[in-house]
Amino acid sequence: MRRGAAWLAAAPLMLGGSQLAHALAYRIAYPQAHVRVVEMLATGHSYFVRLPLVLAAAGACLLVSLVVTSFDAARGLKARALPAWAFALLPPLAFALQEVLELSLHTGTFAWRAVLAPTFVPGLLLQLPVALLMYLVARLLLRAAERLGRALRRPAPRLRIAPPFAVAPVAPAGRLLAGRRLARAPPRVVVA
Repeated sequence: MRRGAAWLAAAPLMLGGSQLAHALAYRIAYPQAHVRVVEMLATGHSYFVRLPLVLAAAGACLLVSLVVTSFDAARGLKARALPAWAFALLPPLAFALQEVLELSLHTGTFAWRAVLAPTFVPGLLLQLPVALLMYLVARLLLRAAERLGRALRRPAPRLRIAPPFAVAPVAPAGRLLAGRRLARAPPRVVVA
């Protein structure tokens, strides 16, 4: 499997996991739906209306990576390992950057105070368990795609080559004598 296919599978799952932890953090910090909606609109979350489109594109990338993995496995290529460090490092980093950028773009100034929001710490803490879950899902999907590719692989043609020590088979003596004529006999001597 190509290294790009592993990243193409990892990135959408990291994005989806980060957004899941993000949404859970807001549910924890603001349990009432109307309060949560007001707070999200006040902190620059109006882009969430486009989130389904982004997640659909991420899902398409994941599907492409699984198809590429299956084709590679069908051709006999070995799979590359998923970058586990990326699942541990990138989602928390992306969450922190997302929180600061959301508020900064909404207010028009650099909003470092986003780290003081009641959703920041729960969101950051939720990133690791959700990232672990997404890592396991990615491994499971890539392994399934690889097995599918191996199952679809055509078996290699078998060549029947006699080993160098093989001797041509010898017919039993009874077969030679069974017919009227012998298959091969010494030459007749003609006496004149």
